[in-house]
Amino acid sequence: MPPEVAITGYGVLTAFGFGADALREGVFAGRPGFVPVTRFDPAPFHAKRAATYEGVGPEIPGVPVKPGYTPSQAEVLYACTAEALRMAGTDAAGAPVLLGTNGDYAAARSFWSDLAQDRDPADRRSLDSLPAALPHRLGAAFGLGELRLAFVNACVASTNAIGYGAELIRRGVADTVVCGGAYLVTEDVFAKFDSGKALSREGVVRPFAAGRAGLLQGDGAAVLVLESADRARARGAEVLAELAGWGMAADSYHVIKPHPQGAGLARAAGTALRRAGLEPEQIGYVNAHGTGTPLNDVAETAALHRIFGAHAPAVPVSSTKSSTGHMLEATGAVEAVITLIALRDGVLPPTIGYQQPDPACDLDYLPNRARRAAVTHALSLNAAFGGANAALVLKRV
Repeated sequence: MPPEVAITGYGVLTAFGFGADALREGVFAGRPGFVPVTRFDPAPFHAKRAATYEGVGPEIPGVPVKPGYTPSQAEVLYACTAEALRMAGTDAAGAPVLLGTNGDYAAARSFWSDLAQDRDPADRRSLDSLPAALPHRLGAAFGLGELRLAFVNACVASTNAIGYGAELIRRGVADTVVCGGAYLVTEDVFAKFDSGKALSREGVVRPFAAGRAGLLQGDGAAVLVLESADRARARGAEVLAELAGWGMAADSYHVIKPHPQGAGLARAAGTALRRAGLEPEQIGYVNAHGTGTPLNDVAETAALHRIFGAHAPAVPVSSTKSSTGHMLEATGAVEAVITLIALRDGVLPPTIGYQQPDPACDLDYLPNRARRAAVTHALSLNAAFGGANAALVLKRV
């Protein structure tokens, strides 16, 4: 039998702050994290809001607190990694480092802005803009292993990092893996989504509801420590949850649009369920990708019908992006932590901003209020441009 994969530690950052309690007070309490953008001038854009940490001013361990200071992805990843290792009670020496990231956009932007204006680039962090730089620097800072990989496939990047890490443990390549991802809202990426008319001009995100107007971006970072369950138990570590299954699939339908019937997302979930040895009816909660865009939510609903069949209306589903915003490369790791907290606390987070139902989205979306429920298995889904899809199954211990 392949070893079970345990989650023994995590560190997490969202617009609500650092750590699990910030998530409980924000996401699980049904609060939106969206505030007027102050990190850059939003005047040229249609959308004006994002879920950035400036909205509540959370303290990030080890990061300077001063007006107008935006930390780098490296800084928030260091903070999350330190907390994950502390919680796990291990230094994870020699562990692979797997991160979902497209690099530090802020560093690249400042470097090229200086050059464009004939200034000597004062910001020498330009190498941080390379995706591979972040896992390398994180590994070096914490004395982790030499296997240091960056996953760059957009909104499934950190989900894939977690799944790949679990596979390394199942195959006996490693007994401990440090994995996760980060994204901080930056002007250039905000501009791209705004020009593509993907961002909500209403300043709210209403997944699966009638009249939904698009997504909004959010700050996010999460790092998890995965271990073989045997190693975790042998050293007396607390197992927070089991990562029971994972799956990836491509639907090759369109460069941006999701497959209308959610074919790839359903295949990814099916693979995750088979790895976990579960029937669909054993899933008690789904943390959906749920971007709040007209096409995604209908396609994801179709995928959930394919996954669960006649049982689909009985499965609680929510999109926590209605609170956190879309955290791009970080979204899968942050939502895995949210799903873990839901299992441990026995509370399912709501889909907020839900007003009127959409006939094409006909499932139980936990509208506006959290729900108490003792759930043993949960499914977390993510999808990305280019037809990439990923799924994780978490099991309560």
